[in-house]
Amino acid sequence: MTDTAIEQERLRRFGETIDAIRQRTEDDIGSADVAYLKRVDRFSRVMELIGRVLIHISFEPITFGLGVIALWIYKQLQATEVGHTVLHGTFDKLQGAERYNSKTFYWEPPIDEESWRYVHNIRHHQYVNIAGRDPDIHFGDMRLNEHTPHHRVHRRQFPYAMMLAANFSFLINVQYTGLGDIYFGNRRHDEFDFIKERSPETKRAAWKKALRKYTPYMLTEYVLFPLMAGPFFWKVMLGNWLAGTMRDLYSAATIYCGHVGEDVHDYPDGTRAGGRARWYAMQVQASNNFEVSWPVSVLCGALDRQIEHHLFPRFPTNRLRQVAPEVRRACEEAGIEYRTGSWGQMLSGALKRIWQLRRPIEPTTADAEA
Repeated sequence: MTDTAIEQERLRRFGETIDAIRQRTEDDIGSADVAYLKRVDRFSRVMELIGRVLIHISFEPITFGLGVIALWIYKQLQATEVGHTVLHGTFDKLQGAERYNSKTFYWEPPIDEESWRYVHNIRHHQYVNIAGRDPDIHFGDMRLNEHTPHHRVHRRQFPYAMMLAANFSFLINVQYTGLGDIYFGNRRHDEFDFIKERSPETKRAAWKKALRKYTPYMLTEYVLFPLMAGPFFWKVMLGNWLAGTMRDLYSAATIYCGHVGEDVHDYPDGTRAGGRARWYAMQVQASNNFEVSWPVSVLCGALDRQIEHHLFPRFPTNRLRQVAPEVRRACEEAGIEYRTGSWGQMLSGALKRIWQLRRPIEPTTADAEA
């Protein structure tokens, strides 16, 4: 056999292995997965109660700090292990999980669920790191793919990335609802990402989606609960802000690590997989994993298993952790690089890549791949 034929045979077997993992796991998903989600959900809400009470009654830093941590755990679990998974439609057809239907679920972060489902589930997950298809390869004034056209605003993208991390959910809502296109789109791209034009009707629709989440979130976190504390309103405002900022920083660090890096494959506009097995390989090559303990993985929503999540976006988080060793073996047998390392290694690599992309660089990885 020629080298090309051997490579094609390896790819075919890889596709069959991934298909087999998918089918076997989907057949097994059921009541145990629903029960796990409910346990995590209940635990997170207990943490919310503890956190809010401790923040309100605290008169010294230790109790206040414990309250902030408990409230952050609630927010983090609702954003990732619970919310992100639910919005993928993971539990839509499972008995006993009616509360967790993706079409009716109310996400705790101030991000419009309908916009998220369209941009993240449909566009990002079908076209990971493909220029012209994946809207996540550029974010506001940040360029995350070497095939995204360079603009002078990208020269300041590193401090922007730090600011974005601290306000992650707020700015995702700006991006995904189309407000970013309306007010900042022309300086970055020739075409809109999330809207078709800037008519008054389009602007009203974008603001309606954004404010549907911003308004109740801001009123709850920075008006209602602080007022309940009377003269100590400032302390509750501070605690709620710290918990929300910790959620955003943690989530941003998770997502940067999974999607950005010097060795992460970027694909030029027009790239097509040319088959299911090749699409699987592209998902692996466009992703990073990182190794953390189980509690940290739960707070990440299993996105430390980003490779598995890109292969199986509708799997429950516990199933992503379960199949990871099999996926890794399949990649090694097929000669497909399965990138993983410590969280620190992957985060430093992601930040290095964001720093590099502040300037124009010649596309390398994806051109060779294409």
